[in-house]
Amino acid sequence: MAGNTFGNLFKLSTFGESHGVAIGGVLDGCPAGITLDFEAIQNELNRRKPGQSAIVTQRKEPDEVEFFSGIFEGKTTGTSIGFAIRNTNQKSHDYSHIKDSYRPSHADYVYDQKYGFRDYRGGGRSSARETASRVVAGAIAKQFIPEIKINAFVSQVGELKLNKDYKELDFSLIESNPVRCPDTAKAAEMETYIKKIKKEGDTIGGVITCVIQNVPIGLGEPVFDKLHAELGKAMLSINAVKGFEYGSGFDGVAMKGSDHNDQFNTDGSTKTNYSGGIQGGISNGMDIYFSVAFKPVATVIQPYDTIDKKGNIVTTKGKGRHDPCVVPRAVPIVEAMAALVMADYTLLNLGKK
Repeated sequence: MAGNTFGNLFKLSTFGESHGVAIGGVLDGCPAGITLDFEAIQNELNRRKPGQSAIVTQRKEPDEVEFFSGIFEGKTTGTSIGFAIRNTNQKSHDYSHIKDSYRPSHADYVYDQKYGFRDYRGGGRSSARETASRVVAGAIAKQFIPEIKINAFVSQVGELKLNKDYKELDFSLIESNPVRCPDTAKAAEMETYIKKIKKEGDTIGGVITCVIQNVPIGLGEPVFDKLHAELGKAMLSINAVKGFEYGSGFDGVAMKGSDHNDQFNTDGSTKTNYSGGIQGGISNGMDIYFSVAFKPVATVIQPYDTIDKKGNIVTTKGKGRHDPCVVPRAVPIVEAMAALVMADYTLLNLGKK
């Protein structure tokens, strides 16, 4: 299977399945001599792990990372960093009912058609549990580029939208509630709504907004490796993501060019930032901001019709432990993928000077 590696110089390869012995990764290209804060790495995993609140899946996993290489006396050595996170709370019998049938809007059918065989336990390799490995690597990336600040937060759940500019928000409030929305009142609304959806045995989608600050000018490689293109690829590789927009995004189509153009200040900064901190595929020193749309989780705890391997229509029902809304746990994943891109492009830019 191809497609298990992300990055150019700062490169992550992941392995493992949802109900296998462990998941993990190998991180190549991390420079030597970086003193790692292991508590900070574990904290990032804790933000993503299941069972952390009443509005996420209740699978109980400690998600403790073990490092096997590339680190000596608390510092990176410049060699491959190997790590793993053991699976300890698998309930594979929860998926025996889909051994010979396919869940709608999951990877079940296409995996079976492509490979002629699939691990049906929790989706196997297609499970979002794989993203825990990305969070570990992203946490290391953040420590390689500490001057670049990356903050993601939930800006929408269903039709409940946070109608505030990110500059009006206090990012320190992101972790103050289980939804990870930096507006206390809106977060309470979202939490109540997610609990209602969960009680119905259904799921709902949402949007995560990410802001990257203190970005140096010059990150990005024309023509095909533009910074926003790589960020888009990073976000669209996350499970359940259906859309990505940066800067003015789709709203920009309703503006005239004379209004949309970011006029310069004398120091090279711009008076507005409809470009989202990226022009010509290269960072211009302004804040980078983008939004990522997540679909409703495909597994619903309700009866539904599907097909089996023989093409027969069968009725089944979702089982197991699933998120009624994925976005609260996806916040650290979005940050991790953004950090991997910024770390990778930082290394690429060093070779240009």
